[in-house]
Amino acid sequence: MIRQPIVTIAGHVDHGKTSILDQIRGSSVQEGEAGGITQKISFTKFPADKIKSGCGLLDKYNVALEIPGFLFIDTPGHAAFTNLRKRGGSLADLAVLVIDIKEGIKPQTAEVLQILKNSKTPFIIALNKCDFIKGWPQQSKSEIKEIIETLPQNAKQEFEEKFYTLIGALQSHGYESDLYYKVEDFTKKVAMIPMSAKTGQGIQELLMMLCGLSQRFLKQRLSLAKDAKGIALELKKEKAQQHLEAILYDGELKVGDKIAIATFSEEPIIAKIKSIQEIQSLSFKYKNAEKVTAATGIRIQFSEREEVLPGMPFQIYKDNIEQIQKEFKKELAEEIKTDKQGIIIKADSLGSLEALLTLLKQENIKVVKAGIGSIKKSDIISAKANQEHDPLNAIILGFNVKLDEEAKEIMGNVKVLEDEVVYKLIEDLQKWQQESAKEIEKQKLMELATVCKLKVLPEYVFRNSNPAVFGVKIEAGKLKSNTPLINQLGEGIARVKAIQADNNSVEEASQGQEVAISLPGTNYERQIKDKVTLLYSDLGTKQFKKFKENKDVLSQSEIQTLQEIKSIKQKKDMGWGG
Repeated sequence: MIRQPIVTIAGHVDHGKTSILDQIRGSSVQEGEAGGITQKISFTKFPADKIKSGCGLLDKYNVALEIPGFLFIDTPGHAAFTNLRKRGGSLADLAVLVIDIKEGIKPQTAEVLQILKNSKTPFIIALNKCDFIKGWPQQSKSEIKEIIETLPQNAKQEFEEKFYTLIGALQSHGYESDLYYKVEDFTKKVAMIPMSAKTGQGIQELLMMLCGLSQRFLKQRLSLAKDAKGIALELKKEKAQQHLEAILYDGELKVGDKIAIATFSEEPIIAKIKSIQEIQSLSFKYKNAEKVTAATGIRIQFSEREEVLPGMPFQIYKDNIEQIQKEFKKELAEEIKTDKQGIIIKADSLGSLEALLTLLKQENIKVVKAGIGSIKKSDIISAKANQEHDPLNAIILGFNVKLDEEAKEIMGNVKVLEDEVVYKLIEDLQKWQQESAKEIEKQKLMELATVCKLKVLPEYVFRNSNPAVFGVKIEAGKLKSNTPLINQLGEGIARVKAIQADNNSVEEASQGQEVAISLPGTNYERQIKDKVTLLYSDLGTKQFKKFKENKDVLSQSEIQTLQEIKSIKQKKDMGWGG
């Protein structure tokens, strides 16, 4: 006996994933209903009899239908793919990657392509929104092959231009592709089906391709086992009841069965099923059932009231706790491999976490701690521990999760990056690490010496001598206590004994600040007044060369000041600075 293939609809936001699914549903339901389906769809159960009535091409091309139907999965964004994982790859047997022909491969499309490659999931491409091509025959009921071959010249030119651009883009991601009716070997080329979710053109071809690929390549994978296995998606609370929304991907499950749900601790949650509701064919409504068979979308109510983490696997429990613990431990270990050092990451589900880990690994970014759920106080504490010995990793990435209020209170200067798009998170992380590395290198340099340029403020003279105290504006760089100063002629003045800003003593001051400085052994009237307008930090030749070698960590104003110091010094000593 074979089960229904699980088909995930994935792709970039607004490329038409749910619209295509609406059309698939609408091809078998009354016309009056089809146009009204605008609600979010999690699962769509699409039985064999509806495939036959909705896809006339099966009879036309003598395709015998052996599968009992499809279970389509559609969730927002690329999470449709990453949230559904099981050991050994994707929960999905097949994926439909939806690409807008006008926009081509967008960042989230690229992300899905990478995840498809990693999990070795077979997929086809729904090349959507062809009706936007000027001259596209929107009223035509012909097959897509015939529509494309008989396009008016201007429409054909635009279609081919966009189509071949996409073929090139897919090649850069490691995929060969072509129009579905030109592909001879589906193991070597990805089939593209031009279509329009708006007009319904291409929907029959999409269904026919899914049937053909499932029956030709997936029969062994679709063999139905006896023991139930599934993935927990979300714990929903309605009134006084708590339901677990899940996908049963193998075996049978019935009311009264006990299931074991994986956790991050050694002990799984053991729960007795009190009731089961199954998603109805071509509907987002659930109906009570005594027994369900994979693959299907279900809601289960069980005896325990413990929190179940999204994405966690579950299976039937038959007093085989040791075996289950071993299997879950292996599964989680395979999906969540952390390093001895690195950043901290949190995600909304096990699948998202695993996908994030995979993509970070490709960028050679190490992860020391990974978890599911909001960013908590304990995560901030872990990041603070990194600040002492590994400052470039003192950061937390949150994928599709929020920061707890308790965590916000103790954040301090811990960096937290949150986003709903993985590529954006990684991009922001790399930018932050690059900037932080420069700042750390700059601080190391500044410990040896400092680059600064000061403008004397003659209207603020507080003491003439022993020590001289007067106002300066920091034109460039950073001024620190004990910095030796020279004037614009290269003459040594004194070391800064103290710095005062807003009547408070400070150890350092930055560009743009106006502060009072105290210079021992200096007489303002004789050495500064009417003679000096600018003061500079005094650098030796070795210090200068060190700054010169690390110019990339300096600002433009600091680089300019460095050149001015060099010019001043060379007027006194032509061999200075090299």
